[in-house]
Amino acid sequence: MITVKEIRNDLKDIKYYYARKDKIDKASASIGVNGIYEKVEKYNKAICKAPLRMYDLYVGLYQENNTLESLADSICYSFEYVAKLNQKLVKFFEKVLNEEGEQL
Repeated sequence: MITVKEIRNDLKDIKYYYARKDKIDKASASIGVNGIYEKVEKYNKAICKAPLRMYDLYVGLYQENNTLESLADSICYSFEYVAKLNQKLVKFFEKVLNEEGEQL
């Protein structure tokens, strides 16, 4: 069972990975593959089941490395609304990842 705290930590790792993707990918070729790839694949698979707005939020915050504030400005939403959407995104991941865990 995955917790909200674990999901938030995973999302921080994913955000960091995408911010440094080129260097990490290059290092993986010479050092070996880090576990982040498995985590990224798990979350990317889960987000494909999300409503479009959550999918877009995930891309903007985690793949494109925006802050809540910069994303809110770029999509013309309030900071508070984007923060609420992010909370819903975390809850979405909790539901989907726990359902998938039960099916294994």
